[in-house]
Amino acid sequence: MRWNALFQDLELQLAEAGVLGLESEIAERSRADTAAIALDERLRGSLGCHVGIHLSSGPVFAGTLSHAGSESLVLDEAAQQVLVPYAAVGHYTGLGRFAVGEASLVRRRLGLASALRGLARDRAELTVLLAGRSPDAQLWGVIDRVGRDFFDLAMTLPGEARRAGRVAEVATVPFQALGALRSRRGGEL
Repeated sequence: MRWNALFQDLELQLAEAGVLGLESEIAERSRADTAAIALDERLRGSLGCHVGIHLSSGPVFAGTLSHAGSESLVLDEAAQQVLVPYAAVGHYTGLGRFAVGEASLVRRRLGLASALRGLARDRAELTVLLAGRSPDAQLWGVIDRVGRDFFDLAMTLPGEARRAGRVAEVATVPFQALGALRSRRGGEL
């Protein structure tokens, strides 16, 4: 009878050790999976959700996340859209726990420069918020051209169309200085 109790006790200890080992392995795999998730994948997992984007320079945007690319995102606010480079963000609020990888090789290659070239092509009127500056550091105008790591903004007065005679000056903005681009009255990003 003593032998039966001893064997039952040993079986319980082995079973318990097996469960603990399995739980430990699951936890370790979960940590490894989480460590492999990139920010853009996490943002794609929150597409269609209401999120907050807090720039390092201070401004905060809130709206529906409509696009998450390799280097930037687009947020739909009530009346405007905002393009924000990931490098300008201090933190996010409202992100879900899911992550979605980008299946398209073409989309993975499209970066901030591609989005800016599209805005230049469409002659979209924009408000440019500069990173690392006061929230009042804004430029208004239309993107004239986009280089590898900069863009030229033909500066106009707010609400004025870009015409040769109405360009006050051209500002060259390095990508690293870009905080956000906000579309003007009904303009689409």
